[in-house]
Amino acid sequence: MEKIVEVNDLTKTFYTKDGEMRVLDHINFYVEQGEIFSLLGPSGSGKSTILNILTKLIEPTEGNVVINGTIGYMFQRDHLLDWRTIMDNITIGLEILKRKDQASLDRIERLLKTYGLWDFKDMYPKELSGGMRQRVALIRTLSVDPDILLLDEPFSALDYQTRLMVNDDIYKIIKNEHKTALLVTHDISEAIAMSDRIAVLSKRPATIKCEHEIHFENIQGEKTPFECRKMPEFQQYFDILWKEIDNYDIG
Repeated sequence: MEKIVEVNDLTKTFYTKDGEMRVLDHINFYVEQGEIFSLLGPSGSGKSTILNILTKLIEPTEGNVVINGTIGYMFQRDHLLDWRTIMDNITIGLEILKRKDQASLDRIERLLKTYGLWDFKDMYPKELSGGMRQRVALIRTLSVDPDILLLDEPFSALDYQTRLMVNDDIYKIIKNEHKTALLVTHDISEAIAMSDRIAVLSKRPATIKCEHEIHFENIQGEKTPFECRKMPEFQQYFDILWKEIDNYDIG
């Protein structure tokens, strides 16, 4: 498979009045086209710093990244604008890029109809549930047709039951739309249920401690995160990953 993201010896040091603080220490990983790859680590381990470097919001101190395609970024919170309708929220990226053409609008219409949001296009964010708002946020990200999605703990603001449902929704959309995704999370169960591969980060300064390919052999029917949680391998992966993050506080 083609590597759509390559991260090579990525190091980041921040300089403050109290001295140097190294956050990342020679990070190496890649993401293949079509997979969901997760960075799993405790809060404060530098996961969001990696995403900020990938999007060029900040520069690395050492190392480099290679991205073979365009990026879409989905944040922890949906950041929908209360005074804009759902459709107007979704098209805001196209407006900024001056790409609000008929082909783009047709693609958005297809996405909204496919994923159960077409009837809500003229409503406002406050009228939608948290789960629906996150689906809207993902479709907004997809509206500019990115090659890779960066997902920065996109389910952390949701209650547990909604989170499980939205895991399935987001997974299906990513796979059905043939997108590549890099998911950042501190939730072990979420990483196992969503991912094709997982890289475990150490405490700061972060290094890649290990990587795991995730396989579920006996799922009947369509693979979804919810079905993965029922499989016997799920607990085995959880036990392994729990030990590898050294039983930090990951909540």
